[in-house]
Amino acid sequence: MSANPRRCLTIVLAAGEGVRMRSARPKVLHELAGRSMLAHTLSAVLEGAAGDVVVVVGPDRDSVAAEALKVTPGAKIVVQLERQGTADAVLAARGQIAQGYDDILVTYADIPLIKPATLGALRAELAQGADVVALGFEAADPTGYGRLIQRGGNLIAIHEHKDATDEERASRLCNAGPIAFSGAEALKLLNAVTPNNAQREYYLTDIVEIASARGLVARALVADEKEVMGVNDRAQLAQAEAALQDRLRRQAMVEGATLIAPETVFLAFDARIGRDVVIEPHVVIGPGVRIEDGAIIRAFSHLEGARVAGGASVGPYARLRPGADIAANARIGNFVEIKQAMIEEGAKINHLTYIGDARVGAHANIGAGTITCNYDGFAKHKTDIGAGAFIGSNSALVAPVTIGDGAYIGSGSVITQSVEADALAVARGRQETKAGWAKTFRERHKKG
Repeated sequence: MSANPRRCLTIVLAAGEGVRMRSARPKVLHELAGRSMLAHTLSAVLEGAAGDVVVVVGPDRDSVAAEALKVTPGAKIVVQLERQGTADAVLAARGQIAQGYDDILVTYADIPLIKPATLGALRAELAQGADVVALGFEAADPTGYGRLIQRGGNLIAIHEHKDATDEERASRLCNAGPIAFSGAEALKLLNAVTPNNAQREYYLTDIVEIASARGLVARALVADEKEVMGVNDRAQLAQAEAALQDRLRRQAMVEGATLIAPETVFLAFDARIGRDVVIEPHVVIGPGVRIEDGAIIRAFSHLEGARVAGGASVGPYARLRPGADIAANARIGNFVEIKQAMIEEGAKINHLTYIGDARVGAHANIGAGTITCNYDGFAKHKTDIGAGAFIGSNSALVAPVTIGDGAYIGSGSVITQSVEADALAVARGRQETKAGWAKTFRERHKKG
């Protein structure tokens, strides 16, 4: 959280139609690493800029407003009724701007990878005497981007590509979008913007040239191109996902995890991965996962909303669904699915098993093909398996049912009643063998 004592208002522009996404979902609600672009942006704002937040949405965008309030409950939602450009969008927050802030910071919900430190740096430039600070980047290919025009160390203008001269287009220093300006000058600058451009829109970037003409100080701050990439279509969404995944993987490895093939591992934004964790290739870690020191996640496993304690092993080809809690030194093997279940220390569920709405006691052994029948079509019911119990292969435990500590369930059993500790339960049809039956059957059906 920023320690800057100056009062700040951050305006997040989220009113774009996102036509190029070709989606019924508003553009800023499309997700990266398990979280909407809007939520990524707001999270960076809360950490890096602090202060008050306004989110500008388009008409009939209740879903965007709801997402904003979920992330920042104290945010003010305002509506840009007509899309007449970025300065017009900012002026939708005129009432909030007029409340007397030191710093006004504007950023965009479709620039979701911006870092908190970058937003903090924009505010720091204002604190050091700048009246306007624009964020730029050195573009590998500047075609289509607005250019930051500098003279004598100061920023004097931002010209859109279509409005730039040939000399200005030769520059690779491009406009990233986010911009900060003095609260005392904010409304004066915004009110002076006119739609004198090829698009006949009110460009927020024009405040740089207006400020320069009035003798105010404008500066440029440069960010990495990947950090400020905008997302306007599905291809750019995929590029942003790749950049974010690279960032998350690197952070996990810096903090002490081993990713054997990092490019094949996909992490949610909130993944918590401890030291000496080993993650094998082709693992997906969804939202709400915590993997503690020394655990191993084997190849082709999928985790979401789960905890894996130190020394535990998961996979290969395992699925941990929300509520899966795997204790220390437990073993979850191939083609095992765990959902809303506590697997206690040292328990083994090695293959081909479904455990849902259950507790599996310490050092219990669950045989291949075992299932907990937890749903009766209307409600979920719990299965409780005691410490040291042994569940034979291909057993069905029909909840609600309790298997006592140390109990033994014979293979192929369908258990519908609780079993006391240290007992043997067998629930299957009695085998009957008819000698010679198969030979007689074949002869009777033999073709001429």
